[in-house]
Amino acid sequence: KTEYVLKDVLGSTLNRFPWPKSMKWAEYDLLWVRPLHNVLAIFDGKEIPFSIALKSRNGRRSWGESKDNLYDSEFPLTANNKTTGHRFLAPDEFAVKDFADYRDRLRDAYVMLDAAERRRVIEQDAALKAGAEGLTLRPDPGLVAENAGMVEWPVVLTGRIDPAFMELPAEVLTTVMRHHLKHFALLDKDGNLAPRFLVVANIQAGDGGKQIVAGNERVLRARLADAKFFWDHDRKRTLEDRLAALEGLIFHQKLGNLLQKSARVSRLSNEICRHAARQLALEAERAGLLCKCDLVTHMVGEFPELQGIMGAYYAADEDKQRGIHTAIREHYLPLGPKDKCPSTAVGSAVALADKVDTLVGFFAIGEKPTGSKDPFALRRAGLGILRIILENEFRLFLAEILTLSFSIYSWGTDTQSNEDWVDVGARAHVPMAGYYHDRTVIKRGREIAGEVLAFLTDRLKVHLRERGVRHDLISAVFALSGEDDLVRLLARIEALSEFLKGEDGEHLLTAYRRASNIVRIEEKKDGRRYNGPPKSEYFRQNEEKHLHRSLRAAARASSKALDNDDFSGAMSELSKLRGPVDRFFSEVTVNCEKRRLRANRLRLLSEIRATLDHIADFSRIEGGER
Repeated sequence: KTEYVLKDVLGSTLNRFPWPKSMKWAEYDLLWVRPLHNVLAIFDGKEIPFSIALKSRNGRRSWGESKDNLYDSEFPLTANNKTTGHRFLAPDEFAVKDFADYRDRLRDAYVMLDAAERRRVIEQDAALKAGAEGLTLRPDPGLVAENAGMVEWPVVLTGRIDPAFMELPAEVLTTVMRHHLKHFALLDKDGNLAPRFLVVANIQAGDGGKQIVAGNERVLRARLADAKFFWDHDRKRTLEDRLAALEGLIFHQKLGNLLQKSARVSRLSNEICRHAARQLALEAERAGLLCKCDLVTHMVGEFPELQGIMGAYYAADEDKQRGIHTAIREHYLPLGPKDKCPSTAVGSAVALADKVDTLVGFFAIGEKPTGSKDPFALRRAGLGILRIILENEFRLFLAEILTLSFSIYSWGTDTQSNEDWVDVGARAHVPMAGYYHDRTVIKRGREIAGEVLAFLTDRLKVHLRERGVRHDLISAVFALSGEDDLVRLLARIEALSEFLKGEDGEHLLTAYRRASNIVRIEEKKDGRRYNGPPKSEYFRQNEEKHLHRSLRAAARASSKALDNDDFSGAMSELSKLRGPVDRFFSEVTVNCEKRRLRANRLRLLSEIRATLDHIADFSRIEGGER
């Protein structure tokens, strides 16, 4: 019978169920994540006859006991048809007959079984409570779900924040309320934080929740008093005064401390910013130097989730240069695939420098992500680099930046004392030529840059595929050697995609495949290559001459267009080859009997392939040569 099959399955599973963390009874050998009080198990209107939390019997376990033994004292938790409601509002035990009865009777006993229903109730009641105060709820779906998971019978109540604490940064207030007390923040009509909060209680109190609200206000007041102390105390010192303290925080045992990382990020930020906004390079250098300093403040020590945010506030107090404090706030961005990117050139430069420094450093010490493990979140850093470059259209030669990052590691750790790292903040600019001081460093830097670039290329392929870009076009453009300007790469892919959608592109792809196959077959048969330029004195037909002239003209024009980043123009020049190529294949016999003419025509076919491959590797496009 089904109930006896379920008895064996459920009994054995529950007694052996693994938990990462679990509790233990004094008398029984069952491990469970929380103390169990009851087992409700019904099938087809009847109890399922099994028990759990068995005693050890001479070193053996047993869970397939007969029904006669169900209520033996050896079995503290025996399946039954009873349950209880809310522990305070309806603690009495009652029997249920099926799931619908279970759900309905629990609701009568002040327990909402459905988490989605609890979320809806919290959202609706919170909106009503906020509206009654002339305020709006600060959107926070995650906090709604978290509260829905903590209560059985949600009751939303309104509390007040002591006006003395409203001078604190809004992020401090919301962090204290959200992360420590699970309170909802409210906004006024201007979108500013209001001196009110909402708390979700798990009980309908007889006094309307006054004591619950008073207790939450008291706890919140104490937490905010701590935060205000940290806020006032931290501002007595500048961020630059805290640089030396970063030496006590290890970035990684093999990669030095955060003081050293800050100096590396500072120097790399300067160089990156020179490519995007040269006039802001010194600003980026200073922002990079100070971006980690808030890690040694009291506020971030207590609330780690405020790192970067508090640094921006402290920098704004000290220095009115908007670029620096905005960059400090933004340099951790993007935190995830759906998070926003930095909005300023300086912020983007510092965020890039920070992530590039991390990637290069960990690759240099062999700590690369594997298929199943990425303990240092290098994939996230890689995706962040790609998004910053592409979304802000940063024109960078990435291989050069990666090589430079490795050189900064070597230059800094080999020749600089800790005091020099601190003093870098006072210098106007560190000459970049000083980084390239050793041929061995340069060679190793290029090797690491190649590895990191390959890693980023794989990440970019995934990113583009998720955006709907054809995988074969990605491979075709990425096969070009020496192209590490990601903005150019993306523009080339988009232009190639549009070109192949047209009739000219389709015909040229077919011609490319035909020419490549003929040359490949004949090269294999003859045991030689036909990749040299054709000789005009061996042309015998006008179609050969016309194709040769057209190929040369298309190569020159498309190269000029590529130099000007006019990829659509380059594709347009290629489209002019359709007619000459079609006429050549229609009128000219490639494998003729005359050996010199045949070799020259094979070289002409190779020239078709070479001209198109200047734009992308057409052999990787679906329908091309495999």
